[in-house]
Amino acid sequence: MPLNEHSTATALSKIEDNALVRLVYASSLTFKSRFKPAIFQTVEQDARRYNQQNGITGTLCYGNGQFLQCLEGQKKVLLPLLQEIFDDTRHKEAKILIVQPIEQREFSNWGMRLMFLERWLWSPETKKQADTLSRFLPFKPSQWDKEETEEFLHAIQKIQTPPHVQESGISLNALGNMIQHVVGPHQAFILVQSVLAILTLVAIVLLFRLPFN
Repeated sequence: MPLNEHSTATALSKIEDNALVRLVYASSLTFKSRFKPAIFQTVEQDARRYNQQNGITGTLCYGNGQFLQCLEGQKKVLLPLLQEIFDDTRHKEAKILIVQPIEQREFSNWGMRLMFLERWLWSPETKKQADTLSRFLPFKPSQWDKEETEEFLHAIQKIQTPPHVQESGISLNALGNMIQHVVGPHQAFILVQSVLAILTLVAIVLLFRLPFN
């Protein structure tokens, strides 16, 4: 476990091994992983399989290049998983937001499902039921404190159908975040707008060059 997570280790040391624990962390998708849209499906499948075998429940959220994962289970089960999380090279800058004993699970009916916190990729139906998530967008969980994290967890429990997008949408999102990572958010916006303007101009030129019957 990273040195800056000594506080997490200290908190866990005070909890009995069989106690039920909630652990929430945030992290960022690595630059290399941004070129692999299928990574989301792989991460979800791996998490679902492991969690079902070890009695872990929770949710995995992604947006704006960042992950937030909430895990609920016995301390003795979560402890080795925590080390694996920090060692996973698919993400970076993992930061523990919450680690505490709990009396009951809040995500007992979820198992593990992936939520995409990218409003522009949502369907109209999803947008209608996800208004409660608006104040958490753009999604930046790494900047949240414990109170904000708990408010977000309460908000997503009200969502009946988790926001989900097709892989093509994920690809566009990953590309957009990659561009933003390289040139910055404002430059990325200008770059995208410039490309669209050029494509529009080309379309107009081609339109006028077509022969008329």
